[in-house]
Amino acid sequence: QVQLVESGGGLVQAGGSLRLSCAASGRTFSNYGMGWFRQAPGKEREFVATIKWNGGSTDYADSVKGRFTISRDNTKSAVYLQMNSLRPEDTAVYYCAAAGGPYGSRRSGHYDYWGQGTQVTVSS
Repeated sequence: QVQLVESGGGLVQAGGSLRLSCAASGRTFSNYGMGWFRQAPGKEREFVATIKWNGGSTDYADSVKGRFTISRDNTKSAVYLQMNSLRPEDTAVYYCAAAGGPYGSRRSGHYDYWGQGTQVTVSS
């Protein structure tokens, strides 16, 4: 069983920054792709970013490209999401997800494990 715990969410003004962290436990973290998703009130969960097992490849939703950066530290079994130039439309619960293999994906169904989420609220 894999446990994922997100942290770093909060309230920030538009234009500000936040760094989300996701701590993983329960299996060899470095073998697996990771992703970040978000869900705003009344909306479907949507893809934000993904990173493959060794950090060598990343992918972003068009809405966050150039503002968000996903990274990982396999020595700490952690994945991060640096969010800059935040906008009110970035307000959502952000979820960390772990894949069953070495690569990530934009598809939520690709992931086997999910964290409980961390709230990000961006005020205008």
